[in-house]
Amino acid sequence: MNWNKYRLLVLLVLPVSGCSVYSFTGASLVNGEQTVSIQQFYNNALLGPSNMSQVFTEKIRDYYQQNTSLTLVDNGGDLQLDGYIANYSVTPVAPRAGSDQIQVSTTSRVSISVKATYVNIKNEQFDFDKNFSFFVNFDSETTDLASNEDQFVEEIFDQIILDIFNASVANW
Repeated sequence: MNWNKYRLLVLLVLPVSGCSVYSFTGASLVNGEQTVSIQQFYNNALLGPSNMSQVFTEKIRDYYQQNTSLTLVDNGGDLQLDGYIANYSVTPVAPRAGSDQIQVSTTSRVSISVKATYVNIKNEQFDFDKNFSFFVNFDSETTDLASNEDQFVEEIFDQIILDIFNASVANW
């Protein structure tokens, strides 16, 4: 008996016999969803880089396209996502005594929150309207915020997008 022939057959059959509603990214599309529309996420935060709206919107659209089989459409998708950047802040988190007993912070935190509304046209039990937030701490004595702000924002957005993705199509 030629076992190599059977191994080849098994390797060819397994990928097509798997469940079509689950992917390695965790996306679970169980109601025949084929399209997603992601509207522009506007910047309602008082602070932060001026391009946050464009950066976030493009990053989240790219993420859904790369990690699902959904087709991105302008409006009326089976899955609909929109929202806004609600807050951007830089706050001290680790004060220490400075000269003349003045409190000085050695660690600062960049925080961003995003309000997202998700609608699944085919199954409304998955709909949500909630806030997602994340932060990055940095040593304010050795790290210049202005020089690193774009990197911090990207890192925060990556986590927020992952959280939105998991809440929407991964159903976690």
